[in-house]
Amino acid sequence: MDAVILSKLGVKHAENAVAESLRIQTGLDWTKPVTFYGLINERCNVKCRQCGFWRLPQYKEEMTIEEWKRALLSIKNFVGGYSINFSGGEPYIKKGFLDLLDFANSNGIHCGVTTNGLCMTQGNAAKTVAARPFNVNISVDAPNAELHDYLRGQPGLFTKLSNGIKYLRQEQEKQGVTFPIIAKPTLNRLNFRLMPELVEWAQQIGATAVNFQPVSLWTPETYNELWFKAEDYDELTKVIERLIEMKQNGAPIMTGDEALQMFLSHFRNEKASESFRPCRVGLRNFFIYPDGNVELCEEYPAIGNVKYQSAKEIWYGEKAKEVRQQTLDCDKLCLKTCVSQKTLMDKVLMGLKLLRN
Repeated sequence: MDAVILSKLGVKHAENAVAESLRIQTGLDWTKPVTFYGLINERCNVKCRQCGFWRLPQYKEEMTIEEWKRALLSIKNFVGGYSINFSGGEPYIKKGFLDLLDFANSNGIHCGVTTNGLCMTQGNAAKTVAARPFNVNISVDAPNAELHDYLRGQPGLFTKLSNGIKYLRQEQEKQGVTFPIIAKPTLNRLNFRLMPELVEWAQQIGATAVNFQPVSLWTPETYNELWFKAEDYDELTKVIERLIEMKQNGAPIMTGDEALQMFLSHFRNEKASESFRPCRVGLRNFFIYPDGNVELCEEYPAIGNVKYQSAKEIWYGEKAKEVRQQTLDCDKLCLKTCVSQKTLMDKVLMGLKLLRN
């Protein structure tokens, strides 16, 4: 990642911000997607307490690597240069995934990866760095093995992901490649008190930044164990205030102050305030699922499929128009990274934070 790449992507976001306002105010749709996600698979090699993928009786059919390549090129033909974040499941257990990263790099497509770190061996780290990713996000929910491995359902995972971050750093120095390595904690009732300590751990181990997101209601554990209770609210508020203070003092926290302050509203199941409406994810998101289906938001039906349609056909199709209006009318408060409201200034500040770090 460098200033040139960020500035080019920033221009696209700025242009789309104007188009978003035009769509909201007049109904004219000149938007193009600017935020891309690729869910490579639902299969995973760990058993996170907040995740339901590993419990599924049947997984979605997975596109082949060749189908993914064609989809990536279709998007580029539509929007030009862009960045896409790959996740799962666990993308590294998909055969050929590292080849896909290399293909994207060779075709001027900027790819980020979100991983649990279990597969980040020295060899995989070397191949990942060689593909020059836009960023690597590593899920880490505590600054110690006991709690992290409990939450992620995999003994020894904390040690392996810690080593994985070190391997990535070593390969960056060896290959002369620079990109952010971001620790991504899922904040919940069991770990929130340790979040300031996790920021310090991330700095010590060599991560570039920390990007928080709150747990969402999904699995039995999220309802029974990980969701906050009223008696936790005061302490959560103090932790959030501490994180904002750390950030103001230079700690590498990417999450915006306003988003951090909304965590309490998230756990209270409040609706989005008028200041955050209308929701704009339907005017910017392009979320590709393992079977090729494309969604604007996980709360709404698919708008097309990249195996059979071009990205442009999907974006401007009748189904997309229908779902886009539904997202604009939605009043749900969402703070997951795939759907959270981020203003243009939020994105600029996040980019500057990464460049400084």
